[in-house]
Amino acid sequence: MVEQVAAYFAGILLLIGALFSLLAAVGILRLPDLYTRMHAASKAGTMGSGLMLIAIAVIAFDGPVILRALVGVVFLLLTTPVSAHLLARAAYMVGYTPSVGMKFNDLKKHKAR
Repeated sequence: MVEQVAAYFAGILLLIGALFSLLAAVGILRLPDLYTRMHAASKAGTMGSGLMLIAIAVIAFDGPVILRALVGVVFLLLTTPVSAHLLARAAYMVGYTPSVGMKFNDLKKHKAR
């Protein structure tokens, strides 16, 4: 009985994770500039991958697999936002301009240096 509930829960997590990954892919294709595309890829992609790893942890019933899946989730949560921030900052410093709809530009004063 517990295995069936875990299998259904893992299936739901996999579906939700796949939907978030699909949303990230659509965001990469449809959004106007590098910064919004990177935002979609980093946020929705991390959520999708994290949910899929948690689904693996739920269905595994094996300590080392659960530990590796949870370490993978922590690794994603720690590295993806930092790398997206650094890539966006580097693109801005090189001269890649944001879309015309951008209302706030906090890096403009730092680029003048």
